[in-house]
Amino acid sequence: MAEHWFHKNRGCLKTLIRVVFGMVWFIDGSFKFIFSAPSDLVNLIQNAALGQPAWLGPWFGFWMGAVSQNPAFWLYFVGIAELLIGLGLILGGMRKVTYMMGFLLSLFIWAVPEGLGGPYGPSSTDIGTGIIYAMVFVALMVINAGYGPSRLSVDYWLEKRIKWWHKVAEFE
Repeated sequence: MAEHWFHKNRGCLKTLIRVVFGMVWFIDGSFKFIFSAPSDLVNLIQNAALGQPAWLGPWFGFWMGAVSQNPAFWLYFVGIAELLIGLGLILGGMRKVTYMMGFLLSLFIWAVPEGLGGPYGPSSTDIGTGIIYAMVFVALMVINAGYGPSRLSVDYWLEKRIKWWHKVAEFE
């Protein structure tokens, strides 16, 4: 019975997942402008580097140098990217591009300010949210490829009017 309901409502369910995930991204991006200061990003990277293995030192050193040069640029770059990804998810616009950019930004967030989810040790219980978000984007790509175009998206409307739009919208 439940399997039939899920199958019958798969179009609405995949849209609901995309839109709710988009709201999370949009809210998170908004918080960058409301509650964050550029120095917060530098502090996040410094804290992420603490307790990491020595071989990761150059990685965090590079990002500390890059971000501390112009922390406002990096904070607002990530905030704007999160807002755009959130809008893309909510509206269902440029889904292929949105999913790939969301995947890459999630990995970036996980690898730099979240410190790869580490340091890992006997009391470690959390690998960080960024890697989970990246996997959700992979799941959205698989869902999109498996079930085809979402009727409840801007892309669906644009694909009917612009012949090449499917190249930025669909995983074929």
